[in-house]
Amino acid sequence: MLLYALALVFLLLFGVGVLRDRRRFGNAVCLGLAVALFALALLGTLHRADSAAAETVLIVVVLTPALGSLVLAGLLIANGLKMVRREGRSLGNLLALLSGLGILAVFALLLAATRADSEALVVTARTVFVLACYLSFLFTCFVGYAYLYGRLTPREDVDYVVVLGTGLLDGSRVPPLLASRLERARRLYDRQVDRGRSPLLVASGGKGSDEQLPESHAMADYLVERGFPADRIIREDRSRTTEENLRFSHAIMSAADPDYRCVVVTNNFHAFRAAVFARREGVRGHVAGSPTAAYFWPSATIREFVAVLVIYRWANLAVGALLVLESLSL
Repeated sequence: MLLYALALVFLLLFGVGVLRDRRRFGNAVCLGLAVALFALALLGTLHRADSAAAETVLIVVVLTPALGSLVLAGLLIANGLKMVRREGRSLGNLLALLSGLGILAVFALLLAATRADSEALVVTARTVFVLACYLSFLFTCFVGYAYLYGRLTPREDVDYVVVLGTGLLDGSRVPPLLASRLERARRLYDRQVDRGRSPLLVASGGKGSDEQLPESHAMADYLVERGFPADRIIREDRSRTTEENLRFSHAIMSAADPDYRCVVVTNNFHAFRAAVFARREGVRGHVAGSPTAAYFWPSATIREFVAVLVIYRWANLAVGALLVLESLSL
């Protein structure tokens, strides 16, 4: 009963967190803990049940994560190879492949530890496994809540539609990834107009070292060429990162109206991390995602997860250190 009670407590914390600010990563962790504790409580109930059906379900539940991890490793490796063929061999494009190989490496280490007569290898395998479980838990929380966040974003009246920039093709042309953001932003703008409002669109993006013009200018040109009213576009052309996109856009909007409301548009894989940054920068609004090619999603999502780990690096390092110490002491 204690585990069920704890699951309920974390579920209530999740609900309160969502009501207060749905852009908090803590919401994802509370939801993950609620689900994990409920699953453990259910396993305990099944373990105590004296029936063949309960034992069968228990075995299936225990084996599913291991088999699922192996299947996931294969899918990540296949996707990683596809990413390399289509997008090149950058570190970001290799993340899915490296993650799949990493999962297989953990399984290989665990298998070696069961067969080898080496206490050091057993301790190493146990420590790696514990850390892998921690990262897997956080990743599951991140992906699950990011999915929910994309469907929790309120459809409210806004004063601004902010589009986050990305790199340009050949230094001057809008790539498909950015075009997807701009098209989603235009649809959101049109929806506001249909509701009798007249928001401004903030194209946010500065000039990179390999670009011929600021991203915001290319974004504005793209929209105007397709019939968007030029007088409703504001160009924020100083930012180089997502944080700066949001910080400088917030400065523009709050200078005009401290009580403004906005919606920020980026790609769906980037939406939740952008929401975390938006909260930290004081942006008054939520984030909406635009569609992304399916093959691009795994590597991009892993990259976003790593970036969130970095944001909360001190908390993660502290938890990781405690897990390592606990593993070594067993």
